[in-house]
Amino acid sequence: MRQHSTVPVGRHLLDRRGFLAHMATGIGGIALSAMLAEEGLLADEAATPVPSPGHPRPVSPVAARPPHFAGKAKRVLHIFCTGAVSHLDTWDYKPELIKRDGQPMPGVEKLITFQGENGNLARSPWAFRPRGQSGKFLSDLLPHLAACADELCFIHSLTSKTNTHGPGEMFLSTGFTLEGFPSIGAWVSYALGTENQDLPAYVAIPDPRGDPQQGPANWTNGFLPAAYQGTSFNAEKPINHLARPPAIGAGDDRAARDFLRLLNDEHLRRHPGDTDLAARIAAYELAARMQTSAPEVGDLSREGPATRALYGLDHDNSLLAAFGRNCLLARRLLERGVRFVTLFNGAFAMGEGALNWDGHRRIRSDYLRHGPILDQPAAALLLDLKSRGLLDETLVVWTTEFGRMPTFQKGTQGRDHNPKGFTAWLAGAGVKHGFSFGATDEFGYQAVEKVVDVHDFHATILHLLGLDHQRLTYNHNGTSRRLTDVHGHVIREVLA
Repeated sequence: MRQHSTVPVGRHLLDRRGFLAHMATGIGGIALSAMLAEEGLLADEAATPVPSPGHPRPVSPVAARPPHFAGKAKRVLHIFCTGAVSHLDTWDYKPELIKRDGQPMPGVEKLITFQGENGNLARSPWAFRPRGQSGKFLSDLLPHLAACADELCFIHSLTSKTNTHGPGEMFLSTGFTLEGFPSIGAWVSYALGTENQDLPAYVAIPDPRGDPQQGPANWTNGFLPAAYQGTSFNAEKPINHLARPPAIGAGDDRAARDFLRLLNDEHLRRHPGDTDLAARIAAYELAARMQTSAPEVGDLSREGPATRALYGLDHDNSLLAAFGRNCLLARRLLERGVRFVTLFNGAFAMGEGALNWDGHRRIRSDYLRHGPILDQPAAALLLDLKSRGLLDETLVVWTTEFGRMPTFQKGTQGRDHNPKGFTAWLAGAGVKHGFSFGATDEFGYQAVEKVVDVHDFHATILHLLGLDHQRLTYNHNGTSRRLTDVHGHVIREVLA
């Protein structure tokens, strides 16, 4: 039996030599920290702007700031389709799945997934055809987006760590499956600020049918300062409480704001290090400026007939027209310098496939309803950004929370959840055009070639903005947190 020491813990510190030896180790640690700091190898401190010495007026928390290095993209448009779009019915062409339609999947006797047992392999109800000069095979379900094939950079080997919608949304939005962590848009606005101080740095545009399942947790600031939370509004529901009360004239309102600014400046002069106060003042002043800027950016009546037709604003399908207005709003925000815009397609509702892409039971009829709502407006947004020269400096990102099975669920005509392999795509600044990276197996069941995960995907987005995902940190409860946690590698093969 092992003999335990009877010497009291810490007794060695009473010995002079032991004490000096341990103290020397501590001094060495301090020296190492100093040298790492000089080399820029320590985690960055929180970068919330503070007033410069001797200057009472604070720098805005969302003032434009330089990236870590020169990035190709200045802004991001993130199109997030909620409900888990089937890659096998949209972007990932599998001839073997067509050939073996109706047969059991080889190597699997009884396949159990999220909702239970699966049936046989099932080909897509939509034909795939070669598109553009790249010849990329894409589905007839989304013909307008398929026509943009030469602009798109597909990642076919993306994987997730969850097969549940709520955690899946969180993983794509924040890099974590649990709530409480900052969204990617919050991280980007924290790092880079915005080029337009009269509009929010980060805007989330909910679908006309409602919010995604996790709602504001998708655009939360988490533990970052409140200034970096996304502002949520869309073309149907503008920002609340911006209008001046009718009883107050414009001159009186302006005079009141000027006097408040004077009081705030005096308070900041007395408390120059109060960054929370600076953030609150900046938020209130932004709200005041948005009384004029937000109504202007949301006034789609300024757009001409050709633009209205391009986006389908007068389409007979009222949901397509409403999503088209959201897409046009996104373009107007981006061209005015908003740093990060998340455009949601699909909303949470009880009842699979009712308001989003969750096609468990009837994938054909569900997707025939959802496909057109996304297709024309989203393709119009891509084309419009390109025609205006904005796509050269805008990174467009399309995602969904995970993929779906190559089999139909037993007794249904729909596909179950599948986090083992699915597709996302990028377009615009800094990425290859008409390019495909990675692959799932011959049936589209799991990623097998150049497998990547959401952390790699996020690291790549940050890189394109000129941000090193390992250096973009925030100290929270003694831990240097980052979007990619302790993971992530830039997917360099997709970079132009």
